[in-house]
Amino acid sequence: MSGPPRLFDHDLLDRRRTRALAADIEGADFLLAAVADDLAERLAAVQRHFPLAADIASPLPLVKSRLLASGQVDLVVRLDRLAMSRPDIVADQEALPLKPASIDLAVSALALHWADDLPGALAQIRIALKPDGLLLAALLGGDTLTELRQSLAAAESEIRGGASPRVSPFAELRSVGALLQRAGFALPVIDMDRRTVRYASSLHLMRDLRAMGATNVLIERDRRPLPRPALLRAAAIYAERFSDPDGRVRATFDIISLSGWAPHESQPKPLQPGSAKTRLADALGAAERPAGEKAGG
Repeated sequence: MSGPPRLFDHDLLDRRRTRALAADIEGADFLLAAVADDLAERLAAVQRHFPLAADIASPLPLVKSRLLASGQVDLVVRLDRLAMSRPDIVADQEALPLKPASIDLAVSALALHWADDLPGALAQIRIALKPDGLLLAALLGGDTLTELRQSLAAAESEIRGGASPRVSPFAELRSVGALLQRAGFALPVIDMDRRTVRYASSLHLMRDLRAMGATNVLIERDRRPLPRPALLRAAAIYAERFSDPDGRVRATFDIISLSGWAPHESQPKPLQPGSAKTRLADALGAAERPAGEKAGG
C-alpha cells in the first residue's frame, strides 16, 4: 500500500541544514528565536505543570531552552533527524519513536511545514500525548515568501520561457485547522501572525534563507541552477514590485500557530442538539413568529 506522495527531498534538507549549522552565521536564527519566544508566551498562558515534554524537530535547541526556563516543564526531550543539531533522540518527525500516551506536552517550531504527511505527523503527536496533554506548534504557511515566489517565476518565464517551482508550497490557515481536528485533537485553536522582514535586496533575503538551511528542497524542483541573468532579473523585479520608499524590499513570513489537546473526559463538550433550556427569542428579547410569517405582517 503506497503512502502519501513525497513533496520534499529530506536528505537534501539535511545537507542544507548541516551546511547552515557549520557556517553558524550570527543572527540566522532570528525567525526561530521569535517563534520560540511566542511559544513560551503561549505556554505561560496555560496554568499547568508538564512533567515531560517533547520538542519535535525544531531545528535548534532554542525552544527546549525556553521551555526549561519557563519553570512549567521538568524535562524536555528534543527529537530531530539531524544528528549535527545535537538532539536527545535522532528521529524523524514523521516516524516518532514515542510510546502512546507517554508525554504531557509536545512542541514544534518551524518544522512541520517540511512534512510530506502533515495529517499523519499530527496524528502521531496526538497518540503520543497523554489524555489532556497539550500540543503547541508553529509552522510557516499562508503567503510566506510570496514576493520571492512571484519574482523568481516572472524572471524565469522571461528568460527561459517557463518557470519551475523555486519556493515550497505552504498550507493555508483554514486547512491546517481542519487537519488538527482530523488528527483527533480537542479544543483546537489556530491563528496566524504575519511578520514582514525588510532587506537591502532579494539577494540578501536569499542569503538569509541559505543561512537558515531553508532553501528549495522540493522533489519536483528544477535541478539546474538558476542562471545569473535570471537571478539578477528576479532581483530587479523584486525591487520594482515589493520595495518601500527607502529602497529596501519586503519579505513576508506567515507563521501559523496551533494548539490542541489530547481528548479527556474532563474537557468541555458541546451541548447535544435540542438540549437548550432557553429560547433564542427570549434571550434576544424578540417576538417569535411562526415560520413563513413576514416581519410587520
